Amino acid sequence: MSESGVYLLRHGQTEWSESGKHTGRTDVPLTDAGEARARRAGALLSSLRGSGPALVLSSPRIRATRTAELAGLAVDETTEDLAEWDYGDYEGLTTPEIRQTVPGWTVWTHPCPNGETAAHVDLRARTMVGRARAALADGDVILVGHGHFSRVLVATWIGQSARFGVHFGLAAGGLTLLGEERGTAQIQRLNLPAD
Repeated sequence: MSESGVYLLRHGQTEWSESGKHTGRTDVPLTDAGEARARRAGALLSSLRGSGPALVLSSPRIRATRTAELAGLAVDETTEDLAEWDYGDYEGLTTPEIRQTVPGWTVWTHPCPNGETAAHVDLRARTMVGRARAALADGDVILVGHGHFSRVLVATWIGQSARFGVHFGLAAGGLTLLGEERGTAQIQRLNLPAD
């Protein structure tokens, strides 16, 4: 059965995503396992959808554009609005490493020095959700991006703030479907594995 809506595809595994390093601006390639998962995500996406999408947008990071390519998607546009959270000084560090100097730190509750605030990420997510909603009149929308930012997109879709994204888990190469039920925003499928 085909479902229409906004599909979020998180990029496939990278060495940094596997090790828990915060990867915002750094262009890290997919691992072999990440490439395989991106291909499987494409097959899953095809099985869930009917006709061609109205719009495919991707983060400009190579891990996202390569995922889109391997998933068989023709990207209409790359945009920094889909880029991962900018972790600033915490780029390349794991949460345990950050907590050595900032106990209890999470991206959801604490600042990222020289990076983005939750308010800035929230604004980018609202821009993307608005754009996706506008394009839905012409068919499915596929957004290829990153873990933290995609979690913010899910929260924004259902009317919550960026910080609410902590409540959703998205695996590398996972798919999420956002839609509506009688005019109410809904998470129709969350974190479908590409295995």
